[in-house]
Amino acid sequence: MGALRLPALTSIFTSSSVRSPPAIFPLKNRLRLPIRRPFSAHSTAEKVVAPELGDGKAKVLDKDKDRVITPRSQDFNAWYLDVIANAELADYGPVRGTMVIRPYGYAIWEAIQEYMNVKFKETGHSNMYFPQFIPYSFIEKEASHVEGFSPELALVTVGGGKELEEKLVVRPTSETIVNHMFTQWIHSYRDLPLMINQWANVTRWEMRTKPFIRTLEFLWQEGHTAHATAEEAEKEAMQMIDVYTKFAYEQAAIPVIAGRKSRVETFAGASTTYTIEAMMGDRKALQAGTSHNLGQNFSRAFGTQFTDENGLRQHVWQTSWAISTRFVGGIIMTHGDDAGLLLPPRLAPLQVVIVPIWKKDNEKTGVLTASSSVKETLQAAGIKVKVDDSDQRTPGWKFNYYEMKGVPLRIEIGPRDVSSGTVVISRRDVPGKQGKVFGISMDPSTLVAYVKDKLNEVQSSLLERATTFRDR
Repeated sequence: MGALRLPALTSIFTSSSVRSPPAIFPLKNRLRLPIRRPFSAHSTAEKVVAPELGDGKAKVLDKDKDRVITPRSQDFNAWYLDVIANAELADYGPVRGTMVIRPYGYAIWEAIQEYMNVKFKETGHSNMYFPQFIPYSFIEKEASHVEGFSPELALVTVGGGKELEEKLVVRPTSETIVNHMFTQWIHSYRDLPLMINQWANVTRWEMRTKPFIRTLEFLWQEGHTAHATAEEAEKEAMQMIDVYTKFAYEQAAIPVIAGRKSRVETFAGASTTYTIEAMMGDRKALQAGTSHNLGQNFSRAFGTQFTDENGLRQHVWQTSWAISTRFVGGIIMTHGDDAGLLLPPRLAPLQVVIVPIWKKDNEKTGVLTASSSVKETLQAAGIKVKVDDSDQRTPGWKFNYYEMKGVPLRIEIGPRDVSSGTVVISRRDVPGKQGKVFGISMDPSTLVAYVKDKLNEVQSSLLERATTFRDR
């Protein structure tokens, strides 16, 4: 992006069909989201997905009753919660507003981490970790910071059975404690730039919650940098919003708009906030990542100074930037459909599922052997693949189940396929017979090339579809 000035988002999101996006960072006038409890109830029952309904809806059988995933067009919020529950992405924790991220949901977050970690290190940042308990006096040092965060702070006043001399804040963000440490580490211009990142949890006492989108506690990365000049800090803030933008387009297949937040929506304590905003399936915008030019606001509050090349004492110029597990919610709401999740291959925990099909016992061994061989071929090529060889569920049940989980490609192998040395491959993003191709050779080089090509096609198709929807 270089010296490009990003547009103010207040001039972009003016359509009556788009409301102001919920902010990751606290604002007095931020949008409040309705709380939904059916998500919690869904997750307590044993769930089985039935393969055929005739109307294209994924049906879920509980021990006590039948349910369907609510159609997106009927109730988008109920659909969202149904998908999270049925795809086993997350569940509510015992404390109101908290979330337990289940393995499948966490695997999506891990894929985000893996990509971002590489990019952060390529741009010169090092990972480290700061304590989650922050003295309350730190929060008070920057006036706009304490004003913005006070309503949602979680405070610790008792420790070890005794009243604490100073109450502690459970980390809502780390600018204050970072500055406290930067002040001890930065002395000269030779110590700059100082560029770090941490992967951590933060706590904000939200009154209205929604899984992944807004919870009391969530996971994120937060980068913090200190520079000798204002120009360096601005370049850093722009560089990181560019990293987030490329990630959204190239990995998540989400066509975000990068821009500058309005004054009232600027992060508490920042001079300028840059953001990426994404259009969700309900025609509402989601703030998906932010990069802040903090100027010298925090360095002046904490006395974070350095001696420049002329021997003069100067306050450092700073940035901070973050994306969170909210991005998982953004992926669900951007790509999902009435059948459930629809995951971009580059972030999918499982890219290919192999479903063996047999009717007679004498067919089983050959089909399973071929399935295992295909799995090993794809695994060796770096593709995330699984064989579902369980015989407790029918192939139709499995088809429906993995479609609901958003797996990009399905490979079917039956006795005839074994005889012909071929497989059947179906795309999750193209339903029915249109997305199914027969007679793909099991020859390793042919199969790997075909599967990789189809995964790339799915990735491109999701981005194109989301872009068309946003523009329309």
